[in-house]
Amino acid sequence: MMTVRTAIKSDLSSIMTVLEAAKGIMRASGNTGQWINGYPSAEVIAGDIQSGFGKVVEDGGRVVAYFAFIPSPEPTYKEIYGGRWLEDKSPYHVVHRIGSYPEVHGVFRFIMDWCFRNDSNIRIDTHRDNLIMQHVILNYGFRYCGIIFLATGDERLAYQMVCPDPSGLRAGKD
Repeated sequence: MMTVRTAIKSDLSSIMTVLEAAKGIMRASGNTGQWINGYPSAEVIAGDIQSGFGKVVEDGGRVVAYFAFIPSPEPTYKEIYGGRWLEDKSPYHVVHRIGSYPEVHGVFRFIMDWCFRNDSNIRIDTHRDNLIMQHVILNYGFRYCGIIFLATGDERLAYQMVCPDPSGLRAGKD
């Protein structure tokens, strides 16, 4: 049974192994422009962990997925182009750096169910070439909102979902 918990320093090696597997999924699906040049680095993940934003998904005591669950404001979300946020007055959380092993199924839904139990207003973005992530984001119920630009200048497709009643979701709070 999958569970979510806050990542700790000793998880770093397991997380990096999961993220390398996730890069393999990206490359195999034709996404060669995302998570390149050493990103996400061990330093980035260690920062997530130190801030308390890094989360691991465990199945049978084994780390099988990772994500960062970061409270607003997200500086790169201040400006959105070619659209608008569904709701831009309330606080929100951003989900970044989702990665899992390829043999673990249902991870995105599991993560999002957990996130919506912790905040009803979630934003997420992905690379234009990440067709798998675009599919699962839209399939979950997120709405495409427009394009944002990272601090590096790279564009990302941005999505938001506001769920007024998350009581029907399966995952429990951290």
